[in-house]
Amino acid sequence: MKQTVIAIVGPTAVGKTKLSIEVAETFNGEIISGDSMQVYKGMDIGTAKITPSEMRNIPHYMIDCKQPDEPFSVVDFQQSVKEYIKDISSRNKLPIIVGGSGLYIQSIVYDYNFSKQKRDEQLTKRLEEQIKEEGVMPLYHRLQEIDPQQAKKIHPNNHRRVIRALEVYKTTGLTMSEYHEKQQKQSPYHMKLIGLRMDRKILYERINNRVDQMMNDGLLEEVKYFFDQGLENCQSMKAIGYKEFIPYFKGEQSLERSVELLKRNSRRYAKRQYTWFKNKLDVDWYSLHPETIYNKFTIILKDIEGFLQDK
Repeated sequence: MKQTVIAIVGPTAVGKTKLSIEVAETFNGEIISGDSMQVYKGMDIGTAKITPSEMRNIPHYMIDCKQPDEPFSVVDFQQSVKEYIKDISSRNKLPIIVGGSGLYIQSIVYDYNFSKQKRDEQLTKRLEEQIKEEGVMPLYHRLQEIDPQQAKKIHPNNHRRVIRALEVYKTTGLTMSEYHEKQQKQSPYHMKLIGLRMDRKILYERINNRVDQMMNDGLLEEVKYFFDQGLENCQSMKAIGYKEFIPYFKGEQSLERSVELLKRNSRRYAKRQYTWFKNKLDVDWYSLHPETIYNKFTIILKDIEGFLQDK
């Protein structure tokens, strides 16, 4: 029998965390973060990490399990989450995945088989050497030529993902996009995907306000701590909420400009998140409005109850 899983997805600042707590309390659930950045210890404000008081004693997983200088991949995520789902289910609890990192959620929904594609360590080393000698852009341009769809999803500074996409193409003859398309479209879980959306103008206002609140809560000090640790080039510092302040610390950009860019990048990210989930996954969408959010939550909880009874 398939294990039952609830996944709550949608753009940043839409209300996923609040709903996840309601679902967990109502249906005896435990929560797995589906956010690629909340795994990093100490990176709390910039990742909008749930606070201990907000958790309301609900167990949470995939939070604070990596040091900021450690790499973290979708494969690492998938392997850990599958184990957590198994463990939570074995205790007759409901696993609830909550997050906005599209590929990470997708890797669980469709159980992408990354492990079959072995690494070619010699090729990886050659590509790493090439980046050291020539910079990343020649390889990134190559990726744009062979797989423009995947290139759009990868920032050139993310050397690891650029190399991995080229490596998959070189060793399989398939682009990463084609490789993903070949994956099965049948979930190994009895899963309900709940998507939250909101009027764009209202959502963007919430995002702007959230950034202002992050600044009041000490985001600048949080980022400076990791910058002073020499982590500028680590994967964790490439995230929205962190990378925007590096030019400020280097004296290349004003603080006002950094905050402005963080708001803009967050709004653009929200748009990309919604597009990804809409196009890639079979999601049941619910439109929220801040003034009636708990009324809509009541409807969602009833729908989940029906889903759980049908299994």
